[in-house]
This record gives sequence, structure tokens and C-alpha cells, in this order.
Amino acid sequence: MLFSSAIFLFLYLPSFLILYYLTPRKWQNALLFFASLVFYAWGEGPVVLVLLTSALINFIAGRLVEKGQRKAGLWLSLAGSLSLLFYYKYTNFLFDSARGFAQAFMFPVSENLTLAQIALPIGISFYTFQGISYTLDIYWGRIRANRSFLDFGTYVAMFPHQIAGPIVRYADIAPELNNRNVTLEKFGVGAERFIIGLAKKILLANTFAQVADTIFNAPPDSYPTATAWLGIVAYSFQIYFDFSGYSDMAIGLGKMVGFDFKENFNYPYIARSIQDFWRRWHISLSSWFRDYVYIPLGGNRGSNLRTYRNLLIVFFVTGLWHGASLNFIIWGLYHGLFLLVERAGLAKRLERLPAIVGHVYALLVVLIGWVFFRAADLSSAVAYLQKMAGLVPASGTIAYPLSYFMNVELIGSLLLGFILATPVYHRFQTLWRRLLTRVSTGFVQLTMETLYTVGLAGLFILAVAYLAADTYNPFIYFRF
Repeated sequence: MLFSSAIFLFLYLPSFLILYYLTPRKWQNALLFFASLVFYAWGEGPVVLVLLTSALINFIAGRLVEKGQRKAGLWLSLAGSLSLLFYYKYTNFLFDSARGFAQAFMFPVSENLTLAQIALPIGISFYTFQGISYTLDIYWGRIRANRSFLDFGTYVAMFPHQIAGPIVRYADIAPELNNRNVTLEKFGVGAERFIIGLAKKILLANTFAQVADTIFNAPPDSYPTATAWLGIVAYSFQIYFDFSGYSDMAIGLGKMVGFDFKENFNYPYIARSIQDFWRRWHISLSSWFRDYVYIPLGGNRGSNLRTYRNLLIVFFVTGLWHGASLNFIIWGLYHGLFLLVERAGLAKRLERLPAIVGHVYALLVVLIGWVFFRAADLSSAVAYLQKMAGLVPASGTIAYPLSYFMNVELIGSLLLGFILATPVYHRFQTLWRRLLTRVSTGFVQLTMETLYTVGLAGLFILAVAYLAADTYNPFIYFRF
């Protein structure tokens, strides 16, 4: 069930919120846990048992660690959680890779030797990492184990962050599991955040998705170089507004039920380096790898060679986390290599240059990297990059000239995308709140607040109208 679907917006969410606020506080976790399982099972069915198994493994592991069986608990968490992740996410990839390797070296491989496709449970990467971080934090003495499986299960299965993040650490919301309040103001902030995220997803991400999908699915000789650049720009906006919009909705839903999730994006496309980009992009994932992989490996405490090794390991795993594909691995290592170059001295040189140089450099690196992320396979990615470089001549008949896509809707979406990818709206909100605090009369203040509320309501109606008019509603991060 998508947050940006009619059944969620007009059936599931209103029903849940009514029941939630009518339920006594001591039973709200039970309701949230049950409602989250219903939300997950709606599209996944029996696969909800994988989520429950993962939660049970880490709940038991945490109790074992706290009771003194530290090694046993840690290994249960790592082996149990990762075995589920590897089976569902990487079995087919490993099988196909082994088969391809054998065929490449002329080993006899039976044509009848096949493996059925294993369905990937939605959100497995997110709740696997949440469970492992919970056990590791207990192992390192940062938190105490939860003695209630209901409360722990609520943390793992909570539908706002369950299927696409952000990766919420237990330590960050542990106090709120049993002691949280929802004021009218907090609910309003959550609703505002949800509407903004919904609009980013439907009005912007979906618009860019149609352009990107059309171009990436077409043969490279059927469009000119300018169209190839439009395709990767559209995809860059699509993945940003798609994922950051979903994170906004998750954060907003969390506030509606009393939880404060941390921010997951901080305008990554204004970064001046790749280091800066990863401090701003998918913050919950990059900080997770920093705290649970990079630092335990030694971080930057050893020689430069060890630091470079640790960075490459982290970005190899980052790529693999995103999917069982050679393209994702290359994308991760590609970013890792630029981080190595920056640590070797490029970052200091960029700091001495005008800011625009760093911005252009970071954007070009990110745009080229997204080609590997979006393309169906490595050969398609290489062909697309060649097209962007002008190395693939167009055929006699150009099916997709730049003018094919440049209508009023796309031009408006591109302009809005460029604006919203920067802190302009954030500064507008800050200025608006300052104006509200400085207004001397209650009537003027009420009028301004009413105008803002009406504007949000109009944005919601516009998003719903687009949703009703167009069935094209993809979501990139479901496959992770």
C-alpha cells in the first residue's frame, strides 16, 4: 500500500487515526502494531511473517546480550537478520552470477539448471538494519533491551517508516514508545509535512518519472544527446522528490502519532563535494554505515591506506544494499572512489575555489553516477553514458527530440524542481513564521494562518486530482 494511493489516503489513514485517538494510551502501541501488520500484509500477504521473524530474532538477541550471553546474542542477530536479507535479496543474483561465471569459462552448465525468482519482501533492507543496530547498541552498552515484544514489534513494524525508511534507530525513539503526546500543534506540523511530501511525490516525482522512463527505455540512437541529458536530469529529480517526499510523509505520519523521526535529506543537490553530498543524501543510511560499519572497521584512525580500504568497503556495501545488481555495486564504488580522491587532497582544493566550481563538480559526478543506478544493466549504462558524451550518432529518424518532452507542464516542473532542490522553501517558511510572530493584531495573524492553511489544503486537493487523473505512480525505493 502506497502512501500516495487513494486507499491509503481515504480509507486506511482516516480509519487508523480515528481508532488511534479513541484508544486509551496504554493500548495505543498494540493498535499501532496491529495496524502496521495490516498495512504491510495488504500488499505482501504471508510475507509479513518475514518481518515478524526478523523482529523476533533481534528481540531475543537483545535479551540474550543483556543477560550476559553477549556473543550468542550478537551472532544470533547478525546471522539471523542477514541470512533472511541474503536469501530474499541476493540468492537469485548469486545464482545467476555463478551461472554466468561458469558459462564464461566454458564449464558445463545444464540448461535445466534454473532457480525460481524469489520475491523480495518490501522494506526488508530497512527493518533488517534497524534490528541489527538495536542489538549492536545493546552490545555496546548504549541502550537497554526492551522487555516487551509488543513494544519492540511496534518499533520495527511501525508503518510510517516500515517500507521505505528513514532507518529509525531504537535509541532515538525509545522514550516515545511508552511516553508520547500528540498536541494539536504537533499534529498540524505532521499533517503539513505529509501534504508537502505527498505533493513532491505526485506532482513532481511522477512527472519526472514519465520522462526518465521514456528516455531510458528507448534505444540510444532514437534521441539526440540533449535528450539524454534531459533524461538523467529528470531521473535525478525523480529519485530525489520520490524518496525525500516519502521521507517527508513518514516524518509527518510519525508526528501525527507522537514520534519524532530524524531528517533524512538536507538539500543534497547543493553539495560542493561528494563528501558533502553523502552528509545530505539519505542521512539515516549514510550515518548507519558510518556508525555500524566504517567506525568498527577502524574509520580514519589508522593509516591512509586503511582509511581508503574502509571507505571502499562501506561504499561497496552501500551499493549492494540498494540492490542485487552489478550496476548498484559499481555505483557504490564509483562514489567511494571520488571520496578517496577528495580525502587525498581534492576536497581542500575545492574549498579554495569559488563555490560554483564545487557545485558543478558534485552535480556532474552525481548525475553520471545516477546512470548506473537507473540503467537496466551495465551495457545499457555504458551506452547511455556514451550518448551523453555525444559518442552515439542518432539514427535517421529521431523518435524523441528534445522538443517532444518540452511542454508547459515539464518546463514548470523543472523550474519548480530546481527551486525546491534548494533551501528556498525552507527560508520562505522561516520568514513566514517570523512575520506571524511580529504581527501585532490577532486578526491579521489569524488571516495569515488561514491563508497558509488554505494553501496547504489546495496543494492536497491538487495532488489528489493528479492522482485520480493519472495511474502512473511508481515508487523507486520499494525494491530496496
